[in-house]
Amino acid sequence: DRVESKSSWQDLVLPPQQEQVLQEIVAHVSKRAMVYNNWGFAGKHQRGLGITALFSGPSGTGKTLAADVLARELHLDLYKVELSSVVSKYIGETEKNLERIFDAAETGGVILLFDEADSIFGKRSDVKDSKDRNANMEVSYLLQRMEAYPGLAILTTNLPNSLDSAFLRRLRFVVPFAFPSATQRSEIWRRVFPTDTPIKDLKFDKLAQLNVAGGNIRIIALNAAFLAANAREPVQMKHILQATQTEYTKLEKLLTGVEIAGWV
Repeated sequence: DRVESKSSWQDLVLPPQQEQVLQEIVAHVSKRAMVYNNWGFAGKHQRGLGITALFSGPSGTGKTLAADVLARELHLDLYKVELSSVVSKYIGETEKNLERIFDAAETGGVILLFDEADSIFGKRSDVKDSKDRNANMEVSYLLQRMEAYPGLAILTTNLPNSLDSAFLRRLRFVVPFAFPSATQRSEIWRRVFPTDTPIKDLKFDKLAQLNVAGGNIRIIALNAAFLAANAREPVQMKHILQATQTEYTKLEKLLTGVEIAGWV
């Protein structure tokens, strides 16, 4: 599925170290012709020229958003690959599906985003039967194919410990996305509303008391905007409170008094 890239660095709230690594990824992709060809690295090192990155962390912490930002920065199309639709129980079919994806990506020069990578890049097991052998072959094929892919391949996972250690060693970048701190949540709230959105008396430091990730903050902000628009009012704390209650019901979480203390 093609993802239309609309996000910018302004939309991404990360610690300086993680943001620096993302900037390094941009440099590797944009300057690969200079380093590989003009400076001779492609002739000296035949393997491992593919640019691969793993984004790991809890759901809603910005992994897909970061891929979106990279695609826009590099002026490349971003395609999200649902691995659940690629993996097949039939021997050899998974490799064929992935080969078609990589061949098409090489032709189009796109960024590949493999969502929930742990579903296929799992730890290789001891071979006890033909199923184990086939699973190991799939992982080995992916390792080789990604190293040969000339573009950028991004993997996301909520379970970094489930990935194969040999696979992790051969990744060029690993970017951990941690649950945002209160300071980071406050900054996300400050940036989440578009400049054209009318807001009134929002207490961003109070909103940061909500113990949710950035993805949930964006959903709450959007729902609050609809509530305010329906009431023909600017977005206020009362709208965000109602939207929060709806989001917490969906998440089956209990909204505590501490989280909404001082809101209204």
